[in-house]
Amino acid sequence: MTIGESKDIQKNEQPYRSRKGVNIQQSQETIYNFLLEIVKKWPPEEVLLEFKRLFIYHVDSISSGAIQAVYDIVFSNNQEDFRHTLKRSCYILINNWDASRNYKPIRELIQLFCDPSFNRHTASPTLKRLRFWINEFVASKDFEELELFTSRYEDQNKGPWSSRYTSYLLVPQYIDLNNPIEQREAARALSKQLKDRFKFDLAMFIARSQTRSTDSSSSSKNPTALGDEALRLIKMIVARRGQFSYVNIANIFLSQIEQLTFREFKQSLQKYLTFSIENKIFAETIREKLNGKLEDLYSRHDEETVSTALILRICNRIIDVLTTDNQTEPSLLFIQLLSQGNPVTLVIVFLKIILICKHSRTHLESRIAELIRHYQAYPESDCEWVVSFLEVFNVTFAIYAENVQYNLIKMQDQEAVKTHENAFDPDTYRIFSQLKHVDKVELFSGAPPVEELDLEDETID
Repeated sequence: MTIGESKDIQKNEQPYRSRKGVNIQQSQETIYNFLLEIVKKWPPEEVLLEFKRLFIYHVDSISSGAIQAVYDIVFSNNQEDFRHTLKRSCYILINNWDASRNYKPIRELIQLFCDPSFNRHTASPTLKRLRFWINEFVASKDFEELELFTSRYEDQNKGPWSSRYTSYLLVPQYIDLNNPIEQREAARALSKQLKDRFKFDLAMFIARSQTRSTDSSSSSKNPTALGDEALRLIKMIVARRGQFSYVNIANIFLSQIEQLTFREFKQSLQKYLTFSIENKIFAETIREKLNGKLEDLYSRHDEETVSTALILRICNRIIDVLTTDNQTEPSLLFIQLLSQGNPVTLVIVFLKIILICKHSRTHLESRIAELIRHYQAYPESDCEWVVSFLEVFNVTFAIYAENVQYNLIKMQDQEAVKTHENAFDPDTYRIFSQLKHVDKVELFSGAPPVEELDLEDETID
């Protein structure tokens, strides 16, 4: 009897005896331990075959204990237990293959769920239930999350527009404590790999786009969806606000609020976030909305000296207000702010938050993932403003909040542009990148000492 021709289990026959009072958790551990053992010792193709025997065909497993455990879980008639078992089993394999850089079987594992046998007629109540539950799993959010692990093989520009942001879509998986530890570890690892790939591709694109070589082999593909304006925008992001970098201003702000009460910090934070925003309507909207939200927030701590924990809590709450209050739909403020100005302005507000509270980065990315989830049902042409925001966000955080430092060097002779010395012309600069070696970096020289910068009165030109 071959696997594909597995004998149906009839109503009155039980090849695996149901055990009274069976411990489902013990059955799950039996399956997990078996898979852990074989994934470390067997070739991937044999592991995949054994997985099919356990969960798809439910026959001829090399381990009678593991197949009995699957039967016990199915017979218990608890779909949630089965789904959790199946999900964790997948991530045990994915995590181990990913750790050994063996990526091909990960894609093949996910493709197993397209097996036509799921739709075959069977007289066996056990197989009917098993196949029904697997089909339900394939139609669930759990499987949608599983499919994200094929993204490393795909050209993200050819799939749905949301596939370009898989590194963010993975974040909710690894921060959800209800997910199996294997899923969380695999999601974190893949998210980092995709971000690192984007950083590398961006750096190569910047370097090669500024050469005058006619050799097509030396050209580098634009990893953004910003088109021909990508390089100019990158230069504007790096040089924005002229003399002072956002990193320096963040460091100055942190130095100034060390002895403030929490109430005073909330007031200063609003000034910091709107500091130097040229679009006055945009700045006033943020001030008005945040003032109403923050005044009474955690007010029982108002007279305490501000602490790292309070900064984290307030920054996370501001992120919620600026993205999605209910973790499902975009907030009205998010829509309003993007309608009032360039997406760069809102992205810089997020950057300012992360530069004073790096531990809010994961929270911000999880909210970005929720925005992507909300809009991914729409064609890209219907939400171009959101895609534009996501592209600018992606580039900005690769430039400012990662481990690569970007610098601008003016290439044109100063005499040739002296009549326009106050205007920033991206075409007169080249951009260079290097690894960061310290946490606090000054991207431009000549910044004043901390005590000389007044965030309340001074505007960066």
